[in-house]
Amino acid sequence: MKKVSFDFDGTLSLHDVQVYASSLVDEGYEVWIVTSRYDLDQLDHRWKKKGDDEPWRHQDLFEVAENCGIRKEHIHFTNREKKAKFLEGKGFIFHLDDDDFELIEIMKSNDPKPIHVDHFEWQYNCNEELEKYETSNNNT
Repeated sequence: MKKVSFDFDGTLSLHDVQVYASSLVDEGYEVWIVTSRYDLDQLDHRWKKKGDDEPWRHQDLFEVAENCGIRKEHIHFTNREKKAKFLEGKGFIFHLDDDDFELIEIMKSNDPKPIHVDHFEWQYNCNEELEKYETSNNNT
């Protein structure tokens, strides 16, 4: 399966990235969200919406995932662990993120290809990795 990964905050939370991720879903890619956020079991109950007694429950993330066609099973909360630990060896083609630290850690493992969303050619770089993947798998 052709798998790609997106950070959420500062990455998939951006409209142009959402449009791109949706297009990949439509093309048959398995699109994942890999976020440093805490999962629902680990949420710190100090994080609350203003004037709300309920803890923050990732409504923004789940709404974007649904709008992009990303399945709930393809959302991974790292609970502040390094994303590289989750991503390595799982067959992801690239991971798009805005966090320099996370991208450097992924780069150390060289799996998957780390791409910075703040680079003006981020979409070109993602497409380039997809083309490399397609070419290498068509030649085998």
